[in-house]
Amino acid sequence: MTHRGCFVQISIFVFSFVMVLHGHGDLSYTVHEEMKQGSIIGNVAKDLGLEQERLSARKARVDTEGNDRRYCGINLQSGDLIVAKRIDREEHCGDKPSCVLKFDLLLENPLELHRLSLQVLDVNDNAPIFPKDLIKLEIGESADKGARYRINAAHDADIGQNTVKSYILQQNAHFVFSIQTTSVGSKYGELVLEKELDREEQQEMKLLLTAVDGGSPQRTGTAVIHVIVLDANDNAPVFSEAVYKASLPENSPLKTPVITLRAADADEGVNGEVTYEFSRLSDKSRKLFSLDPKTGEMIVTGDIDFEDGSTYEVFVEAKDGYGLSSETKVIIDVTDVNDNAPVIYVKSMNNPILESVSPGTEVGIINVQDRDSENNRQVRCSIQHNVPFKLVPSIKNYYSLVTTGHLDRELVSDYNITITATDEGSPPLSSSKTVQLSVADINDNPPVFLEQSYSTYVTENNKPGSTLCSVSARDPDWRQNGTVIYSLLSGEVNGAPVSSYLSVNGDTGVIHAVRSFDYEQFRSLKVHVMARDNGSPPLSSNVTISVFITDVNDNSPQILYPAPEGNSFMTELVPKAAQGGSLVSKVIAVDADSGQNAWLSYHIVKSTDPGLFTIDVHSGEIRTQRDISESDSMKQNLIVAVKDNGQPSLSATCSMYLLISDNLSEIPEMKDVSYDEKNSKLTSYLIIALVSVSTFFLTFIIVAVGVKFCHGRKPRMLYDGAVAIPSGYPPPHYADVDGTGTLCSTYNYDTYLTTGSRTSDFKFVGSYNDNTLPADQTLEKSPSGFAEAFVESHGSPEHYIGPVPGGFWPSPCHQCCL
Repeated sequence: MTHRGCFVQISIFVFSFVMVLHGHGDLSYTVHEEMKQGSIIGNVAKDLGLEQERLSARKARVDTEGNDRRYCGINLQSGDLIVAKRIDREEHCGDKPSCVLKFDLLLENPLELHRLSLQVLDVNDNAPIFPKDLIKLEIGESADKGARYRINAAHDADIGQNTVKSYILQQNAHFVFSIQTTSVGSKYGELVLEKELDREEQQEMKLLLTAVDGGSPQRTGTAVIHVIVLDANDNAPVFSEAVYKASLPENSPLKTPVITLRAADADEGVNGEVTYEFSRLSDKSRKLFSLDPKTGEMIVTGDIDFEDGSTYEVFVEAKDGYGLSSETKVIIDVTDVNDNAPVIYVKSMNNPILESVSPGTEVGIINVQDRDSENNRQVRCSIQHNVPFKLVPSIKNYYSLVTTGHLDRELVSDYNITITATDEGSPPLSSSKTVQLSVADINDNPPVFLEQSYSTYVTENNKPGSTLCSVSARDPDWRQNGTVIYSLLSGEVNGAPVSSYLSVNGDTGVIHAVRSFDYEQFRSLKVHVMARDNGSPPLSSNVTISVFITDVNDNSPQILYPAPEGNSFMTELVPKAAQGGSLVSKVIAVDADSGQNAWLSYHIVKSTDPGLFTIDVHSGEIRTQRDISESDSMKQNLIVAVKDNGQPSLSATCSMYLLISDNLSEIPEMKDVSYDEKNSKLTSYLIIALVSVSTFFLTFIIVAVGVKFCHGRKPRMLYDGAVAIPSGYPPPHYADVDGTGTLCSTYNYDTYLTTGSRTSDFKFVGSYNDNTLPADQTLEKSPSGFAEAFVESHGSPEHYIGPVPGGFWPSPCHQCCL
């Protein structure tokens, strides 16, 4: 290929293209072969009526089938269709008068397919070539003037004007060159004898034959005709047919017979012996076929592939022993065999895809190709049925992969989609390709607590900052959508913000106590914890946390009666005739704790006469152990200890003062009842108060007796020896828990006390107990009359809670069980 550089320059100037837009979206362009890479063929954007920037957005590209080379491409910036690789028309089309390369122009979003036809025009890039550089002719000297000797024509791979147009024979005295055309349209040359040969004058001669094509610039090829002058051979071999046709299945094994050629020569002897040889065949055919020179049998010597070539044309020459010859054409048709499985190409795939995509969304484009022909080329494409996707046939052999249902990443995060393509050959061939699709997460799941509610117990007096419990919530979403943050919901406990009692670790869900709890203030609290994910927008859920405070023995028993030291003391009157087992008083105590920490027991730790009184360990009732005798001391002092059942046990003590006396005449002797260890400075004031109280008392008794007689009612008995117990109230926050409190019995007491200090010398007790003392040992004035007079003047005694004249305290019936 001489003058190639000159040709390329000229081809730039002669380049032209024609574009035709067909009704079905096909584009057709014309281009000269051998154009430089990057040369512009046409403008796709303009021809399709699209804006240039839309080509890039829609991923415009030129697609080819199978392993075909991509000879053209698209400049997405300008929309120009450009040459991507050097195009050789002879490589693709050979001797065909028209050479059209077809490609697919593919656009996405939406999927659009255009057929792109590229007509390749021939340029004169091939010089004529003779089958042989040396043509040997043996011509008898007896040959007549005008005898013609066949010369195989030179072959030029170009077509049209660029193929061989003329021959120039070196000037000589005997021969001229003439061009002939066969019945099938092929051309060959004839060496025509114009002057008889004389072997004795010249035995051989060499003539230069030049073939010239019609291109611009012209290209030439040469061969040397070696003429040997012989005796006469006047008959050339003759083939039985002008054109032979043979059919050969692809993949035929080596040495498979293709066809056997026969040529006859009327001469005898050496002049009638015929040999066969290829006169013209392409380089590809030379690798596939061979010819037996003696028998004329053509056999397969290479791999026959229908997809590489479906038709082959070769020319065979039959020559006798002295150089006379004839030529025939052999057309070999290759039949297709289903030897190519479909090939699956993933042209586009959206990966990952959001789990929120709606059914019917296109997520990918699949292209299936089969290099076979006819039915062997027809392909069916499918995917497995256990995935929410399907293949929808689109344009030509393209399929859209679309969703068929809702996706849930928390159930399935990745899909392995196996695409199977099967052709309709016999037997059918198939191939598979697996595509992996990942599902991208969206925040569609709120955190879920592992339990519907949480309960925890904490002992009171806990340390601030101690851990109470831990909550946990799970969010099946991914990354930040599944990151859980914990927080307390706002609220109040006993009027204070809940954050002043508890705190929660936002990352771990561990709940801590902010302060120390007191069981006696409150015994439980409920808070709400929110678990929120970190998605956008965030999702959350709540759970209730119940905190129960358990009691510890941190409160000592509190004695309600008798009053503790520092307050007014009370002295109990015990009748001298009290028998063993008589109730004389009761110690009343409570414990702010609960459970066994509030179980109280009573013990006399010290007494004036250890064998005279006993106390019930559970109720605190003080009773006589024996009958009171004259020898017993009038003044009895008991020290009582009250213990709870906690670990360790806590206790409190009180002093109980008992005066063994029957009437008021012995009251002056009570001045020494007060504690031996203390001398009050208020004695003088108490004596004055005692005289005043006595005066009021006697006056009130007289009035009561008079009222009694006026109403004619039967006097009620006044009972001595009962317990004088003031109306006490439990301490703040006290409550009996589980029925284990200390005030469990019902007692009715009337108490008549002075309002003085604990050093008062006077106290009188009345009781409603007929079985305690005989009537003749009671006061002279009946308390019942006093009570009736009190009812008339002040109303029901059961609703009176203040002092009455004379310093006496009428007490209602008290229920001691709380």
